[in-house]
Amino acid sequence: VCVVTTGSGAADATARTFANCTAMHRVYPHGVGKFGAHDHTSGTPVTSFKRSNALYYANRKSDRDGDRIACEQR
Repeated sequence: VCVVTTGSGAADATARTFANCTAMHRVYPHGVGKFGAHDHTSGTPVTSFKRSNALYYANRKSDRDGDRIACEQR
């Protein structure tokens, strides 16, 4: 028997949800975003955020500006 998995199902099911940005910053100081996301800012963009589609979708309520990065912070 050969079983092939894509690896995305388990990661999506176990992605941690944070109550707010303060809680997220304790673990991910610069926030979390989808792969390929870019910070929308008039200053220096945040580029050091954690890239994880599963984490982003679990916390997308915290993406106030809609740039696919939740709780971005320098």
